[in-house]
Amino acid sequence: MFRLWGKIIQKNNIVQNYVFEINKNDQSFDVLLAKGMEDLCNRFDISNPMWLSDNTIDMNRINKTKFKAQHFIEEIEFDYFEIEYLPERENNFHDKM
Repeated sequence: MFRLWGKIIQKNNIVQNYVFEINKNDQSFDVLLAKGMEDLCNRFDISNPMWLSDNTIDMNRINKTKFKAQHFIEEIEFDYFEIEYLPERENNFHDKM
């Protein structure tokens, strides 16, 4: 399962959030990420932000990235849009008991 958590942040508060989930079905991470981004942007009714090199660096390092005003062509009414990849857990605490 591929999961991507999207959050709209304004004044250090999450004003909207949603977790996009889809079965992997042998699709690449980039394809799944693009589908997740499109779904989250549609759900939050925002335009798709531009993906810049800083976004790639952040995703590779910490599994999340932010999209601020400079990532959008249109003016935004929030501080930033953040996405976080939620990897599947290999072991569940309850499984050990």
